[in-house]
Amino acid sequence: MLLPRIRPPSQGLLQALTNPLPPSKTSINHLPTLHLLRPSRTPNLTLTHHRHASHQTQGRANGAKDGPGKRLGAKKSGEQYVIPGNIIFRQRGTHWFAGDNCGMGRDHTIYATETGYVKYYKDPERHPKRKYIGVVFERGDVLPLPRNAARRRRLGMVGVVRDGETVAAEEEIGLGGVIGVVGAEREVVGKGKVALVKRELKIRPGYMYREANWEIGRAAERAKVKVKAFKPGDRFTAWRKTVARRARTAQNRAMRRK
Repeated sequence: MLLPRIRPPSQGLLQALTNPLPPSKTSINHLPTLHLLRPSRTPNLTLTHHRHASHQTQGRANGAKDGPGKRLGAKKSGEQYVIPGNIIFRQRGTHWFAGDNCGMGRDHTIYATETGYVKYYKDPERHPKRKYIGVVFERGDVLPLPRNAARRRRLGMVGVVRDGETVAAEEEIGLGGVIGVVGAEREVVGKGKVALVKRELKIRPGYMYREANWEIGRAAERAKVKVKAFKPGDRFTAWRKTVARRARTAQNRAMRRK
């Protein structure tokens, strides 16, 4: 870019210096050269250099080329003890599926939901090709379990076959007095009064023999205990409850700090 503009003046200057001529001839014959050497009235053009990017500055060009490994694979081996929440297998995709007492996260991570021992197995009745990971409560248990086999419950209980006499005896005494049954007697304690009242206890959700919710709510009425009626506009009572609750909270915090 610079050579075409610098070449004519430089050649004229070198020729004038190497071939000296009389003053009269120099002033006449070398006018074009002097004219070229005279500073121009037009502003000089400045040289600007534009650097074009040779690499993309954003997007996929600057992504990880060979990033660190994601530590996929088995974290717990077969028959290894786990607790709820332990990660058993990390994977991309569903190479393994969650079986008994296991769950699968949104990134296909399989984790334990119960305390027990890990088992890797296949279940042809469930799916002919899938591989499953499960957790059993006893190390010697084998998965998959038969379709109609008795399973151990989450509370650590095992189904046991009982005879009719044992069942009848437990129903009479209300399972040791802890859980009542239909027609069992319940003890009601009032202000200085004790009475035995027969209540009809029905099985409720959760396999519990208990009274209905509305009957439990009227326990104070049955015991003849007077309860102060709630007044939405009674701000003094609400303030007293708030102060008492804050005092209990402060006391509990002080005990925890010790």
